[in-house]
Amino acid sequence: MITLLDPANYLRTPWKNGGGTTVDIAFSGDVWRFGRTPIVRPGPFSDYTGYDRVQVLVSGSGLVLETPEGEIDVRQPFRPVHFTGETRIASRLEAGPVEVVNLIGARAQVKIDIAVLDEDRTLLLQPGTHIAYSPHGEATLAVQGDERRLAADHALRLDITGPTRLSGRVGCLLVGSITAA
Repeated sequence: MITLLDPANYLRTPWKNGGGTTVDIAFSGDVWRFGRTPIVRPGPFSDYTGYDRVQVLVSGSGLVLETPEGEIDVRQPFRPVHFTGETRIASRLEAGPVEVVNLIGARAQVKIDIAVLDEDRTLLLQPGTHIAYSPHGEATLAVQGDERRLAADHALRLDITGPTRLSGRVGCLLVGSITAA
């Protein structure tokens, strides 16, 4: 099943710590969330104990996540970073505001990941839910050979029951994957 996700239907959700707002592109109750978040000032991240997180910088530069164990470098765009929701984090902005794409999943129920799908690259998706999101400009992808075009800030939700080939044709997409734990 493939569903087009339009920005007009995205939800705006305040952060748990009150420091900002996330644009929820797709979600499943308290199990997982895929969204885009502006970070306009440094500060603490919300506590998501029991959840795993993946974050990708899509706009701006200079984001560093400071933890008690050291820094998580998110300075480079389109490079996913993974961390647990219980990790104490304070963001540091070295060059002004940024925007990130986040995928958060309840560890006991799902496994999560984000992959970058560039032109001429193919991903083999496993059964589960996958969100193909175009953060900038128009993008074209093929689902099992069937081409689909996405405008900027639009997404496709793929709920699949068997292995599925996803190929990048034009532009750069982020593919969030949510599979059973």
